[in-house]
Amino acid sequence: MALLAAAPLVPLPAGRAAADGSVLTPAVTLDRKEAGKGGSLTVSGTGWRPGTLLTLLVCGQNMIGGTNACANADGRTVTTGTGGAFRTDIPVTAPPKPCPCVVHVATVTGEAAAVDAPFAVAGHPVAPLPRRTGGERLGVLGARLEGSSGILTWFGAPPRRRLVLTVGNLGTTAAENPVFRVGTSHGVLAPTWEERRWRGTVPAGRRAKVALDVELAAGAYGDYLVSLKYGDKLLVEEPWDVSRPWGVTLFWILLGVVVPAGLFRAGMAVVDRLRPGEVGARGKAASKARKARKAGATGEAGRAPEARKARKAGLAAKSRKARNARKARKAASGAPEGIKPSPAAPGGSEPPSSASSAASPPRPLPWFAPGTAPGRPPGPPAPPA
Repeated sequence: MALLAAAPLVPLPAGRAAADGSVLTPAVTLDRKEAGKGGSLTVSGTGWRPGTLLTLLVCGQNMIGGTNACANADGRTVTTGTGGAFRTDIPVTAPPKPCPCVVHVATVTGEAAAVDAPFAVAGHPVAPLPRRTGGERLGVLGARLEGSSGILTWFGAPPRRRLVLTVGNLGTTAAENPVFRVGTSHGVLAPTWEERRWRGTVPAGRRAKVALDVELAAGAYGDYLVSLKYGDKLLVEEPWDVSRPWGVTLFWILLGVVVPAGLFRAGMAVVDRLRPGEVGARGKAASKARKARKAGATGEAGRAPEARKARKAGLAAKSRKARNARKARKAASGAPEGIKPSPAAPGGSEPPSSASSAASPPRPLPWFAPGTAPGRPPGPPAPPA
C-alpha cells in the first residue's frame, strides 16, 4: 500500500475502459480514400460502446459548418456489436459544400462521441476552408439615409438611397469583409432581405464608416422601413417616405386624351378617302375662293389712290350741300310771319331771295278762321252779354 501511495499518478488516455482494463478509443477506417459520385464505400469502426446507434454522413468543408455541410438525405445508421465494432456500406454522394470532405461517424444515443475520416469525392469541387469567425461583435453607433429622388423617379424609376452607418467592433477579433443583411418592408408586410458584403475591416475596439446601397422596385411609393442585420442580430431600422410618381399619372391622363383624338383624326381621314368626289369638289371650291381673295387683294391695292380721290371729292360735295342748307335755314328764319319760302323749281338752283318775299303781300289761308286752329279742340261758347 505504501508503494502504491508513493507511485506517481500517470494520466490515462482518453477513451473507454475495456473489461480487461485496457482503454478503447473510437476509430473509423475506410476501404478506400477516394470514390466517385454514385459509388459505394465500406466503413468499419472499433472501440465504440456495445449496442450504440451510430450515424454515418459524407460532409464537405471538413464539417466546419455542422451537419449543414453534409449529405443528410443519403446518410446511413448502424448499431455496434457486443465488442463495440461495426461494418457497413454507405453510398458516395456529393455534399452541399465543396471538399475537403470527411466521413462523419457520431453516436445518436448515450455518451456523445464522434470521429471524422478524411475522404475525397471524385469530381466534386474543392475550395479553401472558410475562416472561423465569431470573436467580433458589431454594433451601430449612428445611421442615416442619404440621397434624393431624381426626375426619373418622378416617372417611375426605382428609388435609391444609401444607408450610411457608423459601426463599432466590441469584440476581441477584427471583422474582415463583414456580410450584412439589408431588408426593406412596406406597411405591415415582412421585410425582403438581401445580403450585402462590405469590403473593409473593422478592428477590435475601433469604429468604421459603412455605406450600403438600398434600392426599391420600380414605381414604389409610400412608407417603407429599411432594416439592417448582422448575423441574427438586428442592428438598425430607418424609415423611408417615398413620394408618388406623379409623372406616371400625368402620362396616363395625356394618353387618355391623345389616343382618342388620334383615333378620331384617323377615322375622319378614312372617311374622306372613301368619298373622293366630294373631297375633290370641296378642294376645288376652296382653291377658287383662295384665288379670288388674292385677286381682290391685288385689285384693291391698285385702286387705292383712285378711291382716296373719290372720297375727297365726295366729302367736298357734302360740305357744299351742308353750307347751302345752312344758308337756306337762315333765310327762312329771317322772313315775316305767315310767309313760307317756296320750294325751288325742279330746274332751279337757288331758292327765292328774302327781298322778293318781302315785296309780295301776305295771303291768309282759305281754311284758317280766327279762333280755330288745326288740331285744337273748339273752346266753350261765350256767355251772353
